[in-house]
Amino acid sequence: MRSAITVSLVPEANGGPFVFWNGFEDAFKQSAALGFDAVEIFPPGVEALDVTAIRALQNSTGLAVAAVGTGAGWVKHKLHLCHPDKSVREQARGFIGSIIRCAAELGAPAILGSMQGRVEPGVERAQAMDWLAEALRDAGALAQELGQVFLYEPLNRYETNLLNRQADAGAFIEERSLGGVKILADLFHMNIEETNLAEAVLAIGSHLGHVHFADSTRRAVGFGHTDVRPIYAALQTIGYQGYLSAEVLPLPSSQLAAERTIASFRALTNP
Repeated sequence: MRSAITVSLVPEANGGPFVFWNGFEDAFKQSAALGFDAVEIFPPGVEALDVTAIRALQNSTGLAVAAVGTGAGWVKHKLHLCHPDKSVREQARGFIGSIIRCAAELGAPAILGSMQGRVEPGVERAQAMDWLAEALRDAGALAQELGQVFLYEPLNRYETNLLNRQADAGAFIEERSLGGVKILADLFHMNIEETNLAEAVLAIGSHLGHVHFADSTRRAVGFGHTDVRPIYAALQTIGYQGYLSAEVLPLPSSQLAAERTIASFRALTNP
C-alpha cells in the first residue's frame, strides 16, 4: 500500500478536510520531504490543473497524483447529480467528465463525493437512484476508456441520503452493472455509519479502489480513537494495493497533520 496526502486549491472549502492549502509546489515539496508517495488534489475545476506544471512537479519530486476530487462542483457551483433540474444535472455531469479527463492525463482517477447530491424534496428516491446510476455508468465508461477507474465515495448520513454504507454501495455497483466504478472507503464516514470498519472493508472486497486514511475526529490517524490495525489487516486480506490518502483536517497545523499521518502510515505498514 502507498501513502498520499491532500491539497486543496478551493478557497470556498476553507476549514475543510485537506492538509495543504498553499498550492501545488508547496504541497509536492512538503509531501516529498516527509516521504509520501503521492498527492491527492482538490481543484476548483480543470482550469486550475496545469498538467504540464504538475507533471514537472511529479518528475522533480518522484510523487504520483493519487486522485483528483470533483467536490468543488458542489462547493463552488452547487451542482449535483440528483438535482430536480435536468440542466443542473447535465452541468454536474459535464464538470465531472472534465475532471475525469484531466485526472487521466495525470495518471489518476477522479472522485465523486459531495457531487453525488441527495434525494431532494419532490423527487422520488427511485428516480434519484436512477439518475445516480446513469451518471456513474457514464463516468465509469469514460474513465475506463482513459485507462482509469472512477471512484464513488459513500458519505455519512449528514451529507447525503443516497448510499451511506460500503456494502450498500457495493451492491449498487453490482445490481446496476456499473463497470469502471470502484468504491472510495473513507474511514471518517465509516466511523459514523459502520458497526465494524474491518468487516465493511471485507464486504466490498475487489470493489475497493481508494481509501481515505482518517481518524474518528477527521484529523490525522493517531489523533482520534480509530484502531486502524484490523482495518489494515482487512485491506491485506482483500489484496488491496492502492493508496491510504489523508483527507483530514489540517490540525493542529498542516505540518503536524502531515507528520502524524506519515508516522501512522509507517507504523501500520512497517511495524
